[in-house]
Amino acid sequence: MILIWVSLIIVPLLFGLYAQYRVSSAYNKNVQIPSRGHITGREAADAVMRRAGIFDVEIVEIEGHLTDHYDPTQKRLALSSENFRGTSLAALGVAAHEAGHAIQHKVGYSMMKVRQVLVPAVQLASPVAWFVTSFGILLAVLLANKAFGILMLQLGVAALSAIALFQFVTLPVEFDASRRAKAELVGLGIVDRDEMPGVHETLDAAALTYVAAFVSTIGSLLYLLLQLAGLSGSRDEE
Repeated sequence: MILIWVSLIIVPLLFGLYAQYRVSSAYNKNVQIPSRGHITGREAADAVMRRAGIFDVEIVEIEGHLTDHYDPTQKRLALSSENFRGTSLAALGVAAHEAGHAIQHKVGYSMMKVRQVLVPAVQLASPVAWFVTSFGILLAVLLANKAFGILMLQLGVAALSAIALFQFVTLPVEFDASRRAKAELVGLGIVDRDEMPGVHETLDAAALTYVAAFVSTIGSLLYLLLQLAGLSGSRDEE
């Protein structure tokens, strides 16, 4: 059981920490490298969207570190200050990536539509998964109540399944946005081809965090399923 716990919980956790290190290291490295064109992230995002015929998306500056995102419900592209005003390879890569999401929205990219449909379910599932994994199972053990334990595990499995599905759908959405970003940066002449390694490094490291999150969720889901099978089996034997 300890080996299973290490394999399904600890290993994915370490992978997640490694992914966070990779994205932080890649970003911090390439944010120090200015692009030759000295175009800001805001200008790059605007250029990418205009080329795609998008003129109704607001580009705004927000606080925080790597808080950049595209909100399809508000048609708003938000860039953190260092990427909104910055001219680094990292800033341009992140800005173009978010513009890639805006293009997906405009062309009706199917996986993005699926992800948006799943958002309400994930918003409900996330606190349930957190409660079950943090307190629910422990409470069931303390109460020595198998029925309650099975209920908690079932809720946890349902919640993590919804989260895993959302994260699985997110993977092609993020990879596609990065693909579009890289192509547009070169196509528009915003970044020269010999500058692209810095953009690749930044966006590829960011993509790894989504993979790590999915792997971690799958590990936790499998662990709960094994726990549920064991508890249900012992209950049937009574």
